[in-house]
Amino acid sequence: MNILLVLIPVTMVIVIVAVAIFFWAVNHQQFDDLDSPGVLPLMEEAETEKPPHAATPHEDTDQVAPR
Repeated sequence: MNILLVLIPVTMVIVIVAVAIFFWAVNHQQFDDLDSPGVLPLMEEAETEKPPHAATPHEDTDQVAPR
């Protein structure tokens, strides 16, 4: 029974911290957009323009470049 004297205050502290974290998240707009983060991996990335490829001396020949 003596353990209840410890567990009840510890539980109350955990609940108070959880509620404080929840209200902090709400005040900092963490729950405003719940749909787009789940869709972002499915979206195609915009293709970036690549600079023109400059030919290296070894591309024009069938020889392998020395290491």
